[in-house]
Amino acid sequence: MESVRDLLSKRKVHGVTDYISVARKLDEKTLYENAPQNRKIRIALLSSFTVGGLREALLVKCLNEGVYPLIYLGNYNQYSQEILEPSSELYKFKPDLVILILDTRTVAGESYYQQNLENNEKESKDWINSTLSNISGLAAKIQENSKARLLIHNFEVPTYSPLGIIDDRQTYSFRRSVEDLNAKLTEIFRGDPRTFVLDYDLFASRVGKDNGTDYKMYYLGDFRVSPKVIPGLSDQYTPYIRAILSMTKKCLVLDLDGVLWGGVVGEDGLEGIRLGPTPEGQPFLDLQKIILSLYHRGVILAINSANNLDDALEVFRKHPYMVLKEDYFAAMEINWNDKVSNMKAIAEQVEIGIDSLVFLDDNHVNREVVKQALPEVLTIDLPSDPSLYPKTLMDLRVFDSLQLTPEDKARGKMYAEQRKRQEFQRVTGDISEYLKALQTVVTIEKANTFNIPRISQLTQKTNQFNVTTRRYLEDDIKRMAHSDNFLVLSLKVEDKFGDSGLTGVAIVEKGREKWRIDSFLLSCRVLGRKVEDTLLTYIMEEAAREGAQVLAGEFIPTKKNAPAKDFFAKHGFTRNSVAANGSESWVRDLQEVHEFPQFVKVVVV
Repeated sequence: MESVRDLLSKRKVHGVTDYISVARKLDEKTLYENAPQNRKIRIALLSSFTVGGLREALLVKCLNEGVYPLIYLGNYNQYSQEILEPSSELYKFKPDLVILILDTRTVAGESYYQQNLENNEKESKDWINSTLSNISGLAAKIQENSKARLLIHNFEVPTYSPLGIIDDRQTYSFRRSVEDLNAKLTEIFRGDPRTFVLDYDLFASRVGKDNGTDYKMYYLGDFRVSPKVIPGLSDQYTPYIRAILSMTKKCLVLDLDGVLWGGVVGEDGLEGIRLGPTPEGQPFLDLQKIILSLYHRGVILAINSANNLDDALEVFRKHPYMVLKEDYFAAMEINWNDKVSNMKAIAEQVEIGIDSLVFLDDNHVNREVVKQALPEVLTIDLPSDPSLYPKTLMDLRVFDSLQLTPEDKARGKMYAEQRKRQEFQRVTGDISEYLKALQTVVTIEKANTFNIPRISQLTQKTNQFNVTTRRYLEDDIKRMAHSDNFLVLSLKVEDKFGDSGLTGVAIVEKGREKWRIDSFLLSCRVLGRKVEDTLLTYIMEEAAREGAQVLAGEFIPTKKNAPAKDFFAKHGFTRNSVAANGSESWVRDLQEVHEFPQFVKVVVV
């Protein structure tokens, strides 16, 4: 069987019929069953109308991104029955993600065209409340009967009004009521960690609401979304799918000349480059502002540029319109090395996987070299016209995540501070002197309302220093945190260079004589500073204090968690067994001496 990439390379895939044709040549179930566990996802599509081709378009687009979905398409307009019946095919399918595709005509009924112009405000508000109650009830049933996340379409605001140009003069027109319905729908689910609202009205506006419906197909087969926009609609789902599978990109790697400014600083000089409020300089200025907004939401920034270091730093330090500052970057490979070597060095410095990098370079030769040598890196094909740079970056959805914690917002700053630590360590030389000079403070806190979202997030996305790589939703963490049989801990690290935030998690199952480490994970940027030793020692002390004799651990190997492989061996554990899949079980006698590391101040909250 041909791969999806081979199939796509042989033809131009544009319309929905192309996606259907490619999908028919794929064995979806076999692909899913043979896929890596962390790239599998079960998706259920439930709709109030005909969505022909959506399943096939989503399948092909997912496979092209290295995601292996199994997709269930609910029966025509049977979404309520499938959701409300606990023994329905929907729940037998055991979805990871349910996409609920409702439309304005369905929920409005006769009112869509025939609006009551008298007493319309009360009727509209009653309709809004009734619709919200119905959707909330369906969402509650999905959460009750499955562990799936739910993605709900909001509603397209109609372009038509029977009132014509005086629609906006009414106290509560139908268009206004749909806008209010969307606002309240978003508000209801804003704090729900498992339910998300897709702004379908925004999507419809972007493609053009007149283009979004093919009326002939609508009347023939109840196609309320035109087949020609179905592939674009499936693109709206992929950011959520990537985030669920922890495939969100983490680091934006930037070239300098021709990307952050126009021209070549080594040839044009500081005053000759194009950057600022001029027709030629404004696109670069706007691009920097967009990059800065990504930095403030937690995207790590790095530089990979063929340049003289002093020339480049002069721009950062002296140019009046340089929005991005030197301190915003976690790694700066500004040299005459090849781009591939620099990219590997950046991943090593930042301590993230090479597949977490996104590369922006205006030179097509550089891009092709990186694509060929490092296909895991997402290399963006920048247009030849710099005026399109800002739009290109704004349309890039690979940094989207399901939530934004305080640690996320500060991540860019934390990684930039990490670069200072690395520079300080190189200068200090002696590891003991380095650790002492860092003045590290570790705060250990039990799971609570405030840190549970972050704890769950870390279990979902931490891959390298993670002994078991078990993924937990917020509901799972809450359940364990409220149980007497578990100890759920978070770890926060601070030092002289700044606050690294909540960067560690431990989940321990408590028995009478034996405690078992279910999960133990830390961000790689805090490793090597005795932080992991501190957390483990705290667990051992708590276990011994409550009468346990033994602490058990487990290492489950993955493609990425090699940094955690020797963790138990280094800390006095004895290996009990090795399973056929490479999983190892370890135990440690709690009667043996266990002391907190030197040079680390421990605060227990």
